Amino acid sequence: MAILPIVEVPDARLRQTAVPVAEVNDAVRGIVADMFDTMYDAHGIGLAAVQVGIMQRIVVIDLQERELEEGEPREAARDPHAFINPEITWFSEETASYNEGCLSIPEQYAEVTRPTRCRVTWLDTAGERQEAEFDGLMSTCMQHEIDHLNGVLFIDHISRLKRGMLLKKLDKLRRG
Repeated sequence: MAILPIVEVPDARLRQTAVPVAEVNDAVRGIVADMFDTMYDAHGIGLAAVQVGIMQRIVVIDLQERELEEGEPREAARDPHAFINPEITWFSEETASYNEGCLSIPEQYAEVTRPTRCRVTWLDTAGERQEAEFDGLMSTCMQHEIDHLNGVLFIDHISRLKRGMLLKKLDKLRRG
């Protein structure tokens, strides 16, 4: 498969709304595979198709939470999940904060408060409809990635002052 270039702020594509996938076919499965390769190469835990310039409603997530045994390769902890046309159908009232980062806003992090649980419907890579409720980091990651599909970045959930400071730090980092 291929490692795709990651789109970074201020690229306007990150503010566009992705279109639904019309049919889950080999081309879509190829995009999913390339997205996983790209995410793993960048050491991320989630990636939305818009972050690689593909304006379709596709998300991949792998929290890689399993503890490795001594000598086990890093790949052994992988637990990949693909979500095609994901939609959040319910949020919990309870919230929690998490120090979020984003491959499209490199090396920048901020505390974001989101619902602790969410229910999501999606198509899997076989085109079958799925539904599940997520909590903890998976819920946070799912909300973060679906935000990308809607042109929303994690920095949109923080104050204007904090957002400005974060973007200035990013600019300084890029200038070297």
